[in-house]
Amino acid sequence: MTNTNYLIIGSGVAGLTFALRIAEQFPNKKITIVTKANADESNTKYAQGGIAIVTDKNEDSYQKHIEDTLICGDGLCDEAVVKMVVTEGPKRLKELIEWGAKFDKNSDGNLNLGKEGGHSENRVVHHKDQTGHEIERAILMQVYQKDNITVLDHHFAADLITADNCCVGAIVLDEKTKQISTYLSDITLLATGGIGHLYGHTTNPVIATGDGIAMAYRAHANIKEMEFIQFHPTAFYDTSTGSKFLISEAVRGFGAYLRTKKGHRFMIDYDSREELASRDIVSQSIDLELKKSGDDCVYLDCTHLDIEAFKKHFPMIYNHCLKAGIDIEKDWIPVVPAQHYICGGIVVDTDGKTSVNNLFACGECSQTGLHGANRLASNSLLEALVYSSRIYEYLADPNLEIRTIKKDIQETVATEKPEIDANYLTNLKANLQHLMRQNAGIVRYDSDLIKAKEQLLNWKQEIEAISKTHQINTSYYELLNMITIGYLIVTQSIERHENRGGFVKFESASFVKKNS
Repeated sequence: MTNTNYLIIGSGVAGLTFALRIAEQFPNKKITIVTKANADESNTKYAQGGIAIVTDKNEDSYQKHIEDTLICGDGLCDEAVVKMVVTEGPKRLKELIEWGAKFDKNSDGNLNLGKEGGHSENRVVHHKDQTGHEIERAILMQVYQKDNITVLDHHFAADLITADNCCVGAIVLDEKTKQISTYLSDITLLATGGIGHLYGHTTNPVIATGDGIAMAYRAHANIKEMEFIQFHPTAFYDTSTGSKFLISEAVRGFGAYLRTKKGHRFMIDYDSREELASRDIVSQSIDLELKKSGDDCVYLDCTHLDIEAFKKHFPMIYNHCLKAGIDIEKDWIPVVPAQHYICGGIVVDTDGKTSVNNLFACGECSQTGLHGANRLASNSLLEALVYSSRIYEYLADPNLEIRTIKKDIQETVATEKPEIDANYLTNLKANLQHLMRQNAGIVRYDSDLIKAKEQLLNWKQEIEAISKTHQINTSYYELLNMITIGYLIVTQSIERHENRGGFVKFESASFVKKNS
């Protein structure tokens, strides 16, 4: 059994920035970061576009950013939260720069601001097309310099430990030794990222299995708006399964056109903003075009752009396309929507507190009210930075009294059991991913959702029964968590009766255009 003052589950920008700030404030307190892969492997790492922050007050304003966010969220954003996050953005950017993160600048030495779908002005701060990777690099370098921070990579948080609606730690599996340990903590922060692997076809890395949300649900925390799944319109299309390479929205901001196989620029038919409409509209428009044509993908046309400027701005995208046999100077890039982000999650207040005492959540796994029915591009890193700071400021208050639970916590003891058949877990996961793509994708139908709910409940009962007679491992926990997340998405989709933002549901299979 291990005691720590702060237990952080997840090593993306949300968890790391909180760890860094709390370690600096309390050098005598112990901070433990649990991450199931390498410390730098997170959704943050794969964020290409950047951070939406108002820095140019001459052309832009807080009010414009607020209005863009509210419009994109389709009436379901918490306006007070939107104002708070947008106005605190510049402070958080300043901190990132002080920690060593480098962002692109123009010839005048000012930040080179990009424009993405749903934004009325250029306000996206970026580092080429690898912004998340650069932020992760800079913050991790600072984290490793702190003596009071312990990073446990290849450790999997299996479940939270609670008593009397208070979180007191977590059960953690060492993936290398297979040893299960109990970590007791004064404060636990869930910063576990997204759920993309549930759909298989996703821009998320394979670690994105919704672990934090599933653990919080089992701990009886409030979970809300899981039906709002954002599909990124332009993932690179190929015939493989698994994680997809993202073609950043900034490419359309740079001037690329979306075309059908026959060359038609179809976004003109759907929205006055054309290729720079918000992600829900672009994804739904692509989905409709593909259903009408029967094609496997649409295309992103960059052939009219300044190719040298493109290569300088998007080197990773250019090289990925080249390796796949696509020369963007003369070839169109095949793209298709893929699961990208979940707008719902663990409900938190403006200090990041969940409905469970001493349990906080931050980043994509949380539901703050910022995104509403559809996230505005590049608002996610901004949200993570602002909320990790809000949680820090709340916990750093010298007058804060942390509630403690006086209850004996027993060390988890592993027992010898046969291992679960790996092929069984692999096949069930593939079936789960297919079910979610077919029954809970961009456009949903009540009949499909009802069937999916029944199937998910059956699978949940099946694997829970197997866990009683077999040795459980990371693959088992991830599958259990994905089934749990699938159930939440499907159930909350059934419960919502109006189409908003990224959520489109019909009683029967009929398709309509969404105009703005």
